[in-house]
Amino acid sequence: MNRLLILGTAIAALFVTPAMAQEQKQKLLNASYDVARELFVSVNEAFVKSHPGVTIDQSHAGTSKQARSIVEGLEADVVTFNQSTDVDFLVKQGFVSDNWTSEFPNNASPFYSFPSFLVRAGNPKNIKDWGDLARDDVKAVFPNPKTSGNARYTYLAAYAWAKEAYQGDEEKIEAYITKVFNNVPVFDTGGRASTTTFVERQTGDVLITFESETRGIAKQYGADKVEGVIPSVSLLAEFPVAVVDKVAKKHGTEELAKTYLDFLYTEEGQRIAAQFGHRVNNEKVAAEFKQEFPEIRLVKVEDTFGGWAKVQSEHFASGGTLDKLYGSR
Repeated sequence: MNRLLILGTAIAALFVTPAMAQEQKQKLLNASYDVARELFVSVNEAFVKSHPGVTIDQSHAGTSKQARSIVEGLEADVVTFNQSTDVDFLVKQGFVSDNWTSEFPNNASPFYSFPSFLVRAGNPKNIKDWGDLARDDVKAVFPNPKTSGNARYTYLAAYAWAKEAYQGDEEKIEAYITKVFNNVPVFDTGGRASTTTFVERQTGDVLITFESETRGIAKQYGADKVEGVIPSVSLLAEFPVAVVDKVAKKHGTEELAKTYLDFLYTEEGQRIAAQFGHRVNNEKVAAEFKQEFPEIRLVKVEDTFGGWAKVQSEHFASGGTLDKLYGSR
C-alpha cells in the first residue's frame, strides 16, 4: 500500500508540477507607489487583453515602504516606483540588478511628472508659488517624507525654489523649509492618504502632490470643489521601473516581467499614462496631449543637488538635512 501511495504521488507530481510552473509564470506582482492605483488598473487591463492568461496583482504604498517590504518578504516581480533611490536600495540588498537604469529607455523611466498644487475652488488663499507655503495663514498638506517618495520630491522641489529665491543662503533656505513643515497639519504615510486628508476631510488650504494626481482629483471632484495651480518652477519627477531579479528568478517570471515593463513604453502604454495625467516621452503621444499640459520650468536633481547619490547622503541619510529640519514630527 505504501509503495502504491508513493508511486501515485510521484505520478501526480509529474502532471501537477508543469501546470503549477506554467500558472506561476503567468502571474506578476507589481509593487508601486501610493497614488498610482487607477493608472495601473487601466495599464493591467490593457496588458492582459494582449496577454491572455496573465494575472497582474498590485501593491501600493509609499515607495520607501514598498522597498523595505520587498526586502522583508513582499514577493514583487517588478517595481514601478517614483524615486530612484528606492530602487537603488533594492540593488544594495541584492534584489535588483545594478545596471537597472540601462535595461529600459529613458533611464528606466517611462513617464514623468513634478510636484504641483491643488487648492480649494476659487483659490481663496491666493496660493501661487512655493513661497506661499510658508505663510502663517496657509496650511499645506503633503505626506511624510520619511515614508513617501512623493513627499521627498515635494521637499526637494521646495528646497530648489528656495535655493533660487534666497540665492543659496542656507540659513534662509532651512528657515523656510522648517516653516513649511510647521504648516503641515498632519503627515500621512503616503500620497493617497494626504489626498483623502485634503479633499474628503477638508483639512488644509493646499495639497502638494504630483501633477498627475492633482489633475485626476480635479477631474474627479470638479471645478466647484478644487482647482490646480502650477508653480513657477518645480522638480522633474521621473518614475523608475525595474524587474526585481531575485524574486522574478524564483518565480520564473523574468521574461514576463520585462514584457510587462516594456508595455509601458508602447504607444498604448504611453497613451494610458497621459490619460492619467502623466507627461510622456513618446513624441507622437506627447503631441496628442500637448494642449492639456501647461508649460513649466523643471529643474533636475542632477543639476540642482548634484545627483541622487549626493541627495541621499546629504538630505535623506540618518542625521542628514531632512532629519535636522523635519525633527521628530
